[in-house]
Amino acid sequence: MTTAVVFASPHSGSDYPAELLARSVLDPQRLRSSEDAFVDRFLETAPREGAALLTARLPRAWVDLNRDETELDPALIEGLERGAAGPRVLAGLGVIPRVVSSNRAIYSGKLTRAEADARLATVWRPYHSTLAALLREVQARFGRAVLIDMHSMPSEAVSGAGPRPAEVVLGDRYGAAARPDTVAAVEAIFTRLGLRVARNAPFAGAYVTQHYGRPASGYEVIQVEISRGLYMDEAAIRPSAGYEDFRALMAHAVAGIAAIGRDSAARRGPLAAE
Repeated sequence: MTTAVVFASPHSGSDYPAELLARSVLDPQRLRSSEDAFVDRFLETAPREGAALLTARLPRAWVDLNRDETELDPALIEGLERGAAGPRVLAGLGVIPRVVSSNRAIYSGKLTRAEADARLATVWRPYHSTLAALLREVQARFGRAVLIDMHSMPSEAVSGAGPRPAEVVLGDRYGAAARPDTVAAVEAIFTRLGLRVARNAPFAGAYVTQHYGRPASGYEVIQVEISRGLYMDEAAIRPSAGYEDFRALMAHAVAGIAAIGRDSAARRGPLAAE
């Protein structure tokens, strides 16, 4: 590693377990509607830029890695008391999702608590154990770790935001998860590439941003949401005519963002390369 930047894509997993396909009332195409399709491909150049990269293999419909493991949905999982659930759980978007996009139910019945616990043990905890260890390693080497948590958003999510809606939304929990200069530098990179950028609306960052973003301790997180309409046919979930051009543009974005963390490496001196 030659940069303090870490890239991650927790929602681009597309290896759908046979158990999920068998139990779901949705066909595979509809199951994929909440997947950040192709986002992991846009980050493939990160290691070449000296940045660490972590991507999910299993899909969001199986386990949502951008949720706390305690965000369990009593409407989906047997044996849970109906207590004070947060808005994401109430909407069916807990750590084990009950619905995909457009509020379409994944199952016709409930899952057992044992099934839910198995998914957390085999998917959620290993992912976050790996991510936490990676951030600690980067922070120890460079004095800071900057996590770029990459996502995609339906174009309709920003369609009502005026005649020129944002194409990229940066979420830093309204300044709590990253240093202002870091967010400004990332925004400038996307803007120079010709993309319209907004901050924290409609996405300010979820569990990953909130949990890992501690700028005072040298850990920064920026959630990046990219409009799917830039590169894919959203209904068919397949690349559009502009896909390859956008993929090339994203390679430039990855290189530029990685360079932000390379400045940290230079300031740390020779120890950063040990």
